[in-house]
Amino acid sequence: MKMINLTINNIPVSVPEGTTILQAAKQIGIDIPSLCYLKDINCIGACRVCVVEIVGRRGLTASCTYPVEEGMKVLTNTPAVRASRKTTLELILSTHNRKCLSCERSGKCELQKLAADYGLDEDRFAVEEELVPIDYSTPYVVRDNNKCINCQRCIAACSKMQSVGAIGNIRRGYDVHVGSPFEMGLGSTACVGCGQCIVACPVGALSEVSNVDKVWAAISDPAKKVVFFTAPSIAATLGECFDMPVGTNVEGKMVTAIKMLGDVEAFNMNVTADLTIVEEANELINRVKSDKPLPMFTSCCPGWIKFCEHNYPELLPNLSTCKSPQQMFGALLKSYYCEKNGIDPKDLFVVSVIPCTAKKFEVERGEFHADVDVALTTRELAKMIKGASINFNELPDSEFGDPFAIATGAGAIFGATGGVMEAALRTANNLLGGNNEALVFTDVRGTTGIKEATYTINGTEVAVCVASGLANARKVIEMIKSGEKNYLFIEIMACPGGCINGGGQPYQFDAVRNFVDLKALRASVLYKSDDANGLRKSHESPVIKALYDEYFGAPGAEKAHHLLHTKYTARKKYN
Repeated sequence: MKMINLTINNIPVSVPEGTTILQAAKQIGIDIPSLCYLKDINCIGACRVCVVEIVGRRGLTASCTYPVEEGMKVLTNTPAVRASRKTTLELILSTHNRKCLSCERSGKCELQKLAADYGLDEDRFAVEEELVPIDYSTPYVVRDNNKCINCQRCIAACSKMQSVGAIGNIRRGYDVHVGSPFEMGLGSTACVGCGQCIVACPVGALSEVSNVDKVWAAISDPAKKVVFFTAPSIAATLGECFDMPVGTNVEGKMVTAIKMLGDVEAFNMNVTADLTIVEEANELINRVKSDKPLPMFTSCCPGWIKFCEHNYPELLPNLSTCKSPQQMFGALLKSYYCEKNGIDPKDLFVVSVIPCTAKKFEVERGEFHADVDVALTTRELAKMIKGASINFNELPDSEFGDPFAIATGAGAIFGATGGVMEAALRTANNLLGGNNEALVFTDVRGTTGIKEATYTINGTEVAVCVASGLANARKVIEMIKSGEKNYLFIEIMACPGGCINGGGQPYQFDAVRNFVDLKALRASVLYKSDDANGLRKSHESPVIKALYDEYFGAPGAEKAHHLLHTKYTARKKYN
């Protein structure tokens, strides 16, 4: 690879050809500020905050889009650069609703950070503008255009990464703003609720619908029995909300913190990840034997399900009928758990803690009969812990409560792209009489957007595919429809990298998001947990065996089918 030599602030730098000035500066410890640039998502040089001087050239240059050149001399902090950045930021502030103390992004807002760094006068170009209505039309995301800075990162996330296009630029010039077609609310579009627009937004223009107050109210209600269960990836990411290094496993502290919120139980959602695998693997084998629609697609991701309902309704028969682990747990709690403990289901308040905003929509789907009362994101759980004045970093570890404490490593890896596929292959391999020692299927691991593999199990060829990010899902589906590809089983997750990169995960500043592989570091926690677990296959879990022995009878049996399976319905492109 050809290397390019240059200087930045008189420091020699050597970087591969094609590297931008912004990326090169990072190598010598300079975080050039930007508001519109986001690696792999948006690189348009529109905000003009990242400008630098190039010696011998007139004017200022956007460092996020400009590739380095041999012998180039770059200056990142001249008086002209600082004055330009400061003026640009003050102009952005002039139309920004500066209600910062109560803002969802306070403390993690890129604009707020830069305002402090550059000593801005927020009233220098103050403009009195009438506030526009806030969009509360969905159960998962709030859109407040009064805080929008028109960086267009949300548009890029929705259109390029997810191929949904529920939002875009409306009007031109000074009147340009982000909106949905015909100014309709997000709830009337084909928005899938993935929340990637939220984590892409550098300010507080987009946030999740908060259910924190509902949970506090339930905890305070003496008539309610409150139970929490946490998704596999929460333990891998929650620590980031408390300034722990990315990739820190905080499962023990997380369980302790939940129990300290009040008289509540904390259960392990990996249990129903295992349950999903057992049901799904059996469903796949039954489909093969009975000539039912193939390939079979996984159904644990509600963002993917809604995307399919809107865009590919003809594929609904190909979706696994299994409920997601969240909804399986809700059904399990309000049936088996209530019966076992003599609790009236209406008195049980079920809280899932998830990395996903689409799960908030899933909770409200009529197919699931309110089995889960509230879904909290990772960020919302952190907010509750902080609101309870709990010193999270100093907490001792504790364990999940019985009877839903023990789960397998296969359940743990559910949160990473390819994890569902690998867990299913471990069980399907056994059911098909394959090598009983097969545990690791490396071809479906990693954060690549599309992965495929073919395994021969006891003489049967099993061609599989894994896609994360809905633009990649669309590519896979179109290849299947054209006849270019033929698979037996396909895992799809709406968020790139899977749940560890979900729309409800902790905010990270751009200096981290653009230069740290969050997906890989977070996923490593799940794979380490799998490696350390003495149980690696879902069907070997003692909890799962007990559930079938005591309650369900067998995978796919009448009670299991009634409580753990569902069906989905075609949706219009716009409601």
